[in-house]
Amino acid sequence: MKRRERTRRLIELGGLVSKAGLVELTDDDRAVLYGAFLGLAGKLSGEQREQAIMLWRRRGKRAFKADVEKTKRNETAR
Repeated sequence: MKRRERTRRLIELGGLVSKAGLVELTDDDRAVLYGAFLGLAGKLSGEQREQAIMLWRRRGKRAFKADVEKTKRNETAR
């Protein structure tokens, strides 16, 4: 992966952390965030991996859809 592509990918992933509200909810505590990600990685390494992925994917898709709908509503209200 080229440097520019890697940088873009990392910025997008950081945006997801922010979009989920994790920065504010953890008071921008990097150790808390890292610990949470390690817990997530542990879950994904376990027996319930597929169930977790299915649940989180559904939840994420619903949230993305809600964001798009909210943006559309805001644009039409202007």
